[in-house]
Amino acid sequence: MEFYERLRDSRKDRDIGQKELAKVLKISQQQYSLYETGKRPLPAEYLSALCLTLGVSADYLLGLPRNLEWPR
Repeated sequence: MEFYERLRDSRKDRDIGQKELAKVLKISQQQYSLYETGKRPLPAEYLSALCLTLGVSADYLLGLPRNLEWPR
């Protein structure tokens, strides 16, 4: 599954509309739609706000494996 599919599914799972997420990011719904359809890459500065709003980790949205070791 691709990033944009996980983003879309996470939004739908929480019954949040594109317009609502766009408002959180302070962008238009049309701009947000481009991220969710994979037509434009999501700027990194939006990732944190999306994760907090959707209640998912960045690792999940990015498709990273669960057992990554953190630097110590």
